[in-house]
Amino acid sequence: MQYTVDDNGYYGTFGGAYIPEMLYPNVEELRQQYLAIMEESSFQKEFNMLLKDYVGRPTPLYLAQRLSEEIGCKIYLKREDLNHTGAHKINNTIGQILLAQKLGKKKIIAETGAGQHGVATATVCALKGVECVVYMGEIDIRRQKPNVERMKLLGAQVIPALSGSKTLKDATNEAMRHWINNPVDTHYIIGSVVGPHPYPDMVARFQSVISEEIRWQLQEKEGRTQPDYVVACVGGGSNAAGAYYHYMDDEQVKLVAVEAGGEGVDSGKSAATTFLGKPGILHGSKTLLMQTPDGQVVEPYSISAGLDYPGIGPLHAHLFEKKRADFIHITDEEAMKAGVGLGKLEGIIPAIESAHALAALRKMKLAADDIVVVNLSGRGDKDLETYIKWGNY
Repeated sequence: MQYTVDDNGYYGTFGGAYIPEMLYPNVEELRQQYLAIMEESSFQKEFNMLLKDYVGRPTPLYLAQRLSEEIGCKIYLKREDLNHTGAHKINNTIGQILLAQKLGKKKIIAETGAGQHGVATATVCALKGVECVVYMGEIDIRRQKPNVERMKLLGAQVIPALSGSKTLKDATNEAMRHWINNPVDTHYIIGSVVGPHPYPDMVARFQSVISEEIRWQLQEKEGRTQPDYVVACVGGGSNAAGAYYHYMDDEQVKLVAVEAGGEGVDSGKSAATTFLGKPGILHGSKTLLMQTPDGQVVEPYSISAGLDYPGIGPLHAHLFEKKRADFIHITDEEAMKAGVGLGKLEGIIPAIESAHALAALRKMKLAADDIVVVNLSGRGDKDLETYIKWGNY
């Protein structure tokens, strides 16, 4: 079974590039050149140097002793929260800013939900002295104010998306419109494994450093490269794609993808795409998405701004369809309890996105000798206001 993208940009039946004619030159230029550029020794050298000296990689693989005792098996946390800017997002933005420069692009646009991708994009644009515009839903601007201020501090222009649900989907729509109007000098840094080919594959490759490190770190700690389970939250799904990447073809490693159940999958306020969605076209690719019978996108909901997306990336849609990954949905309440719990057990306050992955541990049937790696994709600083409002600690 092949879980990586094929020559036509598809993962099984999902993927492709469903784009307006105006965007064809941009996407085609990227498709023709991304692999060759990424494989250049000068690109690899600078990418790896920045990951090490600027981002702070490798991130630790931490055996969470007290959490392990409570769950009843060995739980390792992959500490992506310790990256510069506080999440996994920087791995991808470092790669894409270098790629954009090789393509001769002078301006960068991005979309962001939780703000972490926006901050990571603004960060690399500041690093390279490139103009940066970030689109963000008006609602997300309100609930992620610290990240908005960080982007502005870094020199980015933050533009609110005022249409639809005023969240991540709408920010993505606005960024796509901007790109259509400025196709020649602008590169769009998509923050997840979504969008037209080659974006899902490109982002997954940049994030694959996560599973690459897990393999050798686990070998050092346990004398084996394979955990029994890799657990990650999935909105669009870039942190999960990175954590799964080197294990996808290894059926001995079970992959667990955790979606935002919101207030419950039957409540009308959820973002559990695999449970509620069906195939359709979203933001340039064929994937699973929540939609009405006549194909209109259903507004997603999650307490976590980064999981508040009506679809998943085509790679994850393929993993779901082929039953290669188990998809679990976690409610707001379950996620918040897990996030607060990790703070009290391990002294680590996770992003609410990552808290969804932690909550899944209590729904899994785990044996005492199992080794589980949870991708702790981000830190909770950005979510303090939400934790405080929730208040049950």
